[in-house]
Amino acid sequence: MDMKDGLRIGNVELESRLFTGTGKYGADSLIPEIIKASGSQVITVALRRIDMASAENNILDNIPKNIRLLPNTSGARNAEEAVRIAKLARAAGCGNWIKIEVISDNKYLLPDGYETVRATEILAKDGFVVLPYISPDLMVARALVNAGAATVMPLGAPIGSNRGLQTRELIRILIDEIDLPIVVDAGIGAPSQACEAMEMGAAACLVNTAIAGASDPVSMAKAFGQAVKAGREAYLAGLGAISMQGIASSPLTGFLHENEH
Repeated sequence: MDMKDGLRIGNVELESRLFTGTGKYGADSLIPEIIKASGSQVITVALRRIDMASAENNILDNIPKNIRLLPNTSGARNAEEAVRIAKLARAAGCGNWIKIEVISDNKYLLPDGYETVRATEILAKDGFVVLPYISPDLMVARALVNAGAATVMPLGAPIGSNRGLQTRELIRILIDEIDLPIVVDAGIGAPSQACEAMEMGAAACLVNTAIAGASDPVSMAKAFGQAVKAGREAYLAGLGAISMQGIASSPLTGFLHENEH
């Protein structure tokens, strides 16, 4: 992809607009293959999966050094817990990027917008590049802009559900109204759905379950990488207008028999 269309987050410019995850794989040794096949440059990992004291079972050993690490605050139930996890991640050498996840709802796993805004404000002031995960709520997104977020990451459907863009119209509003990169996160289950999100104007997609749960995760990672690129190119090309009636692509007059006289 032309670097002129690179995605800038904080002071980092990325070529790939597909973010990947580290959960649910049969073996962490698959992660380098997933990264290579997908072309992803950003990968998210839960701090609770990082064991810095282990010489043999450290997930970071499976993540190439040139990949931007995005620790997440999975397990946090309020802003205070998210802030503590973020600071632990930075102290452990994971950098200053952080994906805020604050979830106290154990049934639907929906993020708490209020607590997410609180955590974002605290961490942004402390020098973190904050990528908050939210339900696609315009008021929450606006509050996150004011709190210093680097992106807004709305869910397409409940996390891990593979149900696709169930919230597409709300995501479309965020794309239109929020002057930050919109990264569609959670619920995307097929490359076609990631492509649709990019065609709408999303800046990027984060995909984990749909890749990890595939029969061939490496091939699925490649498919998602291609879909995200195709969707972005379609968005930049400008999709044609939608019509409620048929519009001929060729003239319906001037047939041969009309020119016989």
